[in-house]
Amino acid sequence: MTATTGNSLELLDIYRVMKYLPHRYPFLLIDRVTHYISGESLTALKNVTVNEPFFPGHFPHRPIMPGVLILESMAQATGILAIITADRFLDDKSLYYFVGVDNARFKQPVIPGDQLIVEVKLLRTMRSLWKFSCEAKVENKLVASAEIMCAEKEFEL
Repeated sequence: MTATTGNSLELLDIYRVMKYLPHRYPFLLIDRVTHYISGESLTALKNVTVNEPFFPGHFPHRPIMPGVLILESMAQATGILAIITADRFLDDKSLYYFVGVDNARFKQPVIPGDQLIVEVKLLRTMRSLWKFSCEAKVENKLVASAEIMCAEKEFEL
């Protein structure tokens, strides 16, 4: 799989993902971007491991990834696509915020050992507001979907 913006580029490994997202452990929920088309779509993955910090409490006898964290992984993927599409990195004076979610649906649990594949498509952008269609899959089966909005906000230090 390749990342494209008209011509082929390398994939975004974890080090490049961290250049696009301000999140860090334990809240960085994207391990790799496997494909993107600037202004259109992006596919990312999250390797779900039993040593994730949320599993001991959700649920100890049968761990499942919390739905809100699946939504957060979708939001992080949309942030990467928005930043790539805007053709600039965020600086210390701006962030992309998760500002809305519509039509969220959860179809099946995500458990340790799963590889969560997140696919996002840009629906529209208006000034600093971005709207995306998102799906999360495990083994090509839909586990969650939502429409997510994010917005860029600048602030003073």
